[in-house]
Amino acid sequence: MDHTRWLDDEEQRTWRAFLAAQRLVSEKVERRLQTAAGMPQAYYEILVRLSEAPCRTLRMSVLADSAMSSRSRVSHAVARMEEAGWIVRRACPTDRRGQLAQLTEDGWQVLVAAAPEHVESVREAVFDALTPDQQAALRDAAEAIVAHLSDRPEWPVTGDSGPDGPDPARAS
Repeated sequence: MDHTRWLDDEEQRTWRAFLAAQRLVSEKVERRLQTAAGMPQAYYEILVRLSEAPCRTLRMSVLADSAMSSRSRVSHAVARMEEAGWIVRRACPTDRRGQLAQLTEDGWQVLVAAAPEHVESVREAVFDALTPDQQAALRDAAEAIVAHLSDRPEWPVTGDSGPDGPDPARAS
């Protein structure tokens, strides 16, 4: 018995358009970020996640979850960024097994320098092509897919940042 729920013509068209759009956007943003800032999108994403966290610090496991990446991949990326002076890693004082990643001032400056080109590439690749209604529909569709596929209550994950408390510089 065949229980395959084949895609009809409209579903096939939607699926293929989604794949093409996803790949083209990712390639455009990646290429511009590499050219302008000399870093891959994955590094930029890690820097952003840390910049948004209290004290610019996250547990490595939370960082991996929030970046929707494997722990080993994030650990490797953090090691490279640590060598560049953008991130420091330290032991979690409340959990011997845990490690914290913290954005350094140099890392913050790298992110600040890369952000304008990154946001412009995202705007050109996505938002300039869509009306406000289409933007809302895209957001609704993407959030529905994330909710359907994710076991997390929210994306990005923003949980436990460690014992340091809120960053006074970001408290305003």
